[in-house]
Amino acid sequence: MQHKVPFLLMLLTLSMRISIANADECTGNGGSKFAYPIVVDKSGGGNFTSVQSAIDSIPQENHQWVKVQINPGVYMEKVTIPKQKPCIFPEGQDRSVTTITFDAHNRTDESATFTSMADNIVAKGITFKNSYNHPLLLKHALSERKVLGVLQAVAARILGDKSAFFECGFLGLQDTLWDASGRHYFAKCHIEGAADFIFGSGQSIYQACEINVTAGALSSQYPYGYITAQDDPSGFVFKEGTLFGNVRSYLGRAYGPYSRVIFQETTMNADVVPQGWDAWKFPGKEENITYAEVNCKGPGSDTSNRVTWEKKLTPSQLQQFSLSYFIDQDGWISNLPME
Repeated sequence: MQHKVPFLLMLLTLSMRISIANADECTGNGGSKFAYPIVVDKSGGGNFTSVQSAIDSIPQENHQWVKVQINPGVYMEKVTIPKQKPCIFPEGQDRSVTTITFDAHNRTDESATFTSMADNIVAKGITFKNSYNHPLLLKHALSERKVLGVLQAVAARILGDKSAFFECGFLGLQDTLWDASGRHYFAKCHIEGAADFIFGSGQSIYQACEINVTAGALSSQYPYGYITAQDDPSGFVFKEGTLFGNVRSYLGRAYGPYSRVIFQETTMNADVVPQGWDAWKFPGKEENITYAEVNCKGPGSDTSNRVTWEKKLTPSQLQQFSLSYFIDQDGWISNLPME
């Protein structure tokens, strides 16, 4: 026998869900989009000289947008936004003049220069860099026999839901951008690396981003690049961006048995391996993997020799990966405090 839920209980449950949803939203302060600004200036001209000290000053369970204005400079530090600190907006003057960099590399889950665990985080005009695998530094380390070679060295690790990055840079070699979990939006960003340099289990759209496949002086160690290493849920979608670089590359290899990556209307100036994709550790599971290219152009976009299991998406299937359907059904992107 099926038991009917009392009508009043249904209303109470719906009310609780709405309250929880509203509690997750960030607000401004009266007529302002931001509660207050914080200025970071490494030369002492602001409220703090380091980015992390500015983050530390923001109270936990904050639900008002706080602008962290980072003045030009190279900030050599690791920065973490804890899960209990949502609604933070770090902004640099431009990614060409505002850089946060470090060289940690011992463990992938501890190496990230920038780690964002909270929901509702926005960053703009900042370059996040892990300098460990820089060719000159690595050459010196190898000569001193301090390391065995290239190691995973993460520039940014993004775990929170509803996180957006505008005009930011992500620089590294292996495992540059750990798009770990949650809904993320990257717009007009520059992402650089050689091996698995956009990886993780995020549900993300990369809009008009530049993807640079490069190994520099280490190209002899990387006969092929791997742009993505995706592990569901629910995938990476690249739209209207550009691929380029100096290393022949795969568009992706499966980091999990349900890996999902789609390139749509992308200009592929990079030298893409004819097969395009690699099942990696999951041969025999290709029917569960969703790799697709839609209306791409450029010398790397020839799909005539792609793997036979590359998916052909129908218009209705492709609609599922639109901005409004895939990551923005609740309109959070349009509500961001952009100027």
